[in-house]
Amino acid sequence: MLYFNMNFRILNTDGNARACILETVRGTIYTPAFMPVATTGTVKSVSTGELKEMGAEVILCNTYHLYLRPGIDTISSLGGIHRFINWDMPILTDSGGFQVYSLSALRKIEENGVYFKSHIDGSMHFIGPKEAIEIQSVLGSDIAMVFDECPPYPSSYEYTLESLKRTTEWAKQCKEYHKKINDIFQISTNSILLKNSKVGLNNPFNRESPQYLFGIVQGGIYRDLRMKSMEELTQIGFDGYAVGGLSVGEPKEKMYELIYFTAPFLPLDKPRYLMGIGDLRDVLFAVKYGFDMFDCVMPTRNARNGTLFTSEGRVSIKRTEYKNDSSPLDLNCDCYTCKNYSKGYLRHIFLSREILSMRLNTLHNLHFYFNFFRNMRKSILENKFSEFEFQWEKILPR
Repeated sequence: MLYFNMNFRILNTDGNARACILETVRGTIYTPAFMPVATTGTVKSVSTGELKEMGAEVILCNTYHLYLRPGIDTISSLGGIHRFINWDMPILTDSGGFQVYSLSALRKIEENGVYFKSHIDGSMHFIGPKEAIEIQSVLGSDIAMVFDECPPYPSSYEYTLESLKRTTEWAKQCKEYHKKINDIFQISTNSILLKNSKVGLNNPFNRESPQYLFGIVQGGIYRDLRMKSMEELTQIGFDGYAVGGLSVGEPKEKMYELIYFTAPFLPLDKPRYLMGIGDLRDVLFAVKYGFDMFDCVMPTRNARNGTLFTSEGRVSIKRTEYKNDSSPLDLNCDCYTCKNYSKGYLRHIFLSREILSMRLNTLHNLHFYFNFFRNMRKSILENKFSEFEFQWEKILPR
């Protein structure tokens, strides 16, 4: 049987910071990597072509949202998530566990999964490990996440322990069901390859490439539970490991403590993904201790709210001081926005609530983020990460 393996290699380390490559059938991801969030199949206000031009190598789509609307039957009938959104590079799908926790007006957690009320129309739904894996398989993402429970902050030790037991059991079930589906896909692909037909054509899950599965470390703010989670997940064995349940309301110093604590115990030879973290000061800290992958709505959400990232710090474009400012947003930036428009114009269209404002601001912020990550990676390859960190710590807000 043909076996598809995720090729992950560490090219260089500078201290604990790592520059790696993660090769998938659809393309290579160079880490440290930032994944823009395409929750419902779109990174708000920009096209997939523009994302490519800016240097995006992987995007994140969300299982919960796509399951509710337009529905997996629709996406499957239109060829899977890549064809549906016109993106032929890697896609990572979140399992939906965090959204069930954060968005559902009503949820009931049981041992086999979660019943929840849709935030769209109030209809009741159920997602468990089997459903989460099946949905992600039908979507056809390149990297899937296990279904987990994200305990709120604060949560008692007793509740967090029970939650972790569920998450570990769900992770086992996700791994077992995911392997069955991948075996079906590989058998289908092998038989098709023997006929010299297109890879993936007519396979049961409408997929054209293998799918990898990441485990998610939970355990709240409790070190021993985080350790327990890491030990149990590595025993199960996954293609990569994520740390979830952070940036959910806990104090910043507690988040940093857990980042510092968990990184050394995650497998060295697997990708390490810090979920939902995108503040660049937090990213610097996490990369310093060995994390590779990040996602966040921060650059796009801030763009829509008129907050822009520059080489000299954040700019609130609505401020009166920019009314007659003819200079570009960032003299050190070569994005489309900075090459063509002044701060005065950007302020005007933002205050006028023009759609173009969201687009131009988002193009700039994403360009800034991709440049930041590229330069951070370069600094690791050249053993200059500490210099890069020092430079940006003077600029980034605390």
